[in-house]
Amino acid sequence: MHKKIIIIGAGPTGLGAAHRLKEKGITDFVVLERNDHVAGLSASFQRQGYTVDIGGHVLFSHYAYFDEVIEKALGGQYLQHQREAWVWILNRFVPYPFQNNIKDLPPEVMWECVEGLLDADPTMPTNNFDEWITAVFGAGIAKHFMRPYNFKVWAQPLKDMAKSWIAERVSVIDTRRVLRNIILNQSDSSWGPNNMFKFPLFGGTGGIFEGISKGVNDFIRLNVSVTQTHTATKTLTLSTGETLTYDQLINTSPLDQLVLNSDLDGVGKDATKDLVHSGGYSVGLGFNRQLEADKRTKCWNYFPETNSPFYRVTYLSNYSPNMVPDIAKQFLLMCETSYSEHKQHSASTIIDETIQGLVNSQFIKPEDVPLIEFKDLIDIPYSYPVPSLNRDKALETLMPLLQSHSIFSRGRFGQWRYEAGNMDHSFMQGVEVVDYLLDEKPEETRFKN
Repeated sequence: MHKKIIIIGAGPTGLGAAHRLKEKGITDFVVLERNDHVAGLSASFQRQGYTVDIGGHVLFSHYAYFDEVIEKALGGQYLQHQREAWVWILNRFVPYPFQNNIKDLPPEVMWECVEGLLDADPTMPTNNFDEWITAVFGAGIAKHFMRPYNFKVWAQPLKDMAKSWIAERVSVIDTRRVLRNIILNQSDSSWGPNNMFKFPLFGGTGGIFEGISKGVNDFIRLNVSVTQTHTATKTLTLSTGETLTYDQLINTSPLDQLVLNSDLDGVGKDATKDLVHSGGYSVGLGFNRQLEADKRTKCWNYFPETNSPFYRVTYLSNYSPNMVPDIAKQFLLMCETSYSEHKQHSASTIIDETIQGLVNSQFIKPEDVPLIEFKDLIDIPYSYPVPSLNRDKALETLMPLLQSHSIFSRGRFGQWRYEAGNMDHSFMQGVEVVDYLLDEKPEETRFKN
């Protein structure tokens, strides 16, 4: 069978491409999805009356086009929240971003952070993310938050990470602002692109993309994976034993796997060695009691310390009351832990480690443990595409090579650029690559930083 365009993956990028193709009147295409559901890393699952997401997602957008698609998909059935994020450190909550709120630290630690700020030199030449942290934030903030937290997120040595990806992803420092907050004793939590966000009233984050997929369901094949890509003949071998040929291939699956499972050799496969990623465990815990009133506006919390495995805990039931069977009787936490060869965890023990970490960090009380009536684990082998030192060099080799074979790899792991990997970025990469293929319109989102 032949298709003009084949899309690998029905996550945000693949659905963006499919949506745009149909909008442009193109019907000679198919979307191949290896799972039995759409939405990729943005999927949600309903289990025992609870709805769990794959990791922490909040809906904010840089694009009017994406906003319009979302509005239609959700039909106005969403809630809007003001972000309330915290850092749990030294037995206290500090408003996020940490660096703007060091006034809430113990005096000796506060001074250590201020002294580091006064010695910091953002103009200092730096070679990696670790050096950049010290140059920008100073030794104190680097020691107490930036280094330990980022290692927990990325599960990679920070010296092996580049600094080129940093833009709106990391709140940089404004020393005058920090000192003003200390002297006036005022909190500062307004930074960031997601200080206001939407969340579906029903179905979790996955509900967004399930809504989008309804318009292109006739073009989506579930439970079908690509086992081999034959670039010379523009042919895909599928897990079903079928072969499909194509004129153009839009890939949204992990870039390294696409190349390794292809007939490309030499520099192409060698370049994949510089594509580094971490995995993640998303642990959902449902409690058979109502959440305390003073916590019902909280969104998520960051954990830089080593007494817990997770780097972030989200009050998922605060996003929508429909995430739990009865909001008057239950609440739901989602706890995220990254793993790699540098930070090892086991699926067989991570739920127990997570519960103990919540107790260790005083996030829950020991008497809450027997009240946990729902435990859920989602293993995410590809969680974060790491901006490693040699990533850009690898992409400079791989992207033109693939394009020379009419393969266009986009999305969080298809493009392998974390800095352009939010849901809106990913969806728009699918839209824009279609516009490029059909109308030669330049793509913009994939190059954002």
